[in-house]
Amino acid sequence: MTVSIRAHHLLCILTYLGKGYTPSFVANYDRIIKRLNAGEDLWLIDGPDEICQPMLSEAGCHCHNDSVRQRDAQAAEAIGAALGKLLASGGALRLDRDSVMRLRQAFTSGEIQTACAGCEWQDMCSRIAKNKFRGCHLAPPA
Repeated sequence: MTVSIRAHHLLCILTYLGKGYTPSFVANYDRIIKRLNAGEDLWLIDGPDEICQPMLSEAGCHCHNDSVRQRDAQAAEAIGAALGKLLASGGALRLDRDSVMRLRQAFTSGEIQTACAGCEWQDMCSRIAKNKFRGCHLAPPA
């Protein structure tokens, strides 16, 4: 199986500590991280993904906004550059320990944080990175 994910959520999963918008959002996110830690591949998609699912029925859900699509485009470009590969919708990606370490280093340096500008979680994620990602749930197999 694969986890369907939009590009900017590749940034979000790096710093995920078990916090989120609602209890159902967090429970869903925990299940997704568990799957990634078990070695499932990612399938990059445009628009709302598996992480978005609990929010899609809420009024004012931001998951369809053009600003979020722009965030996805910025994230795909930056993450692709950091990993040395083209990231595009419909492509598969495996997150192993090496790629997560590479992405976390790029996140800490700010190299891939361009897509985070204006995100309500940006300050928290930056603090997590400065704290060397302690307590983060993503820990994929080698």
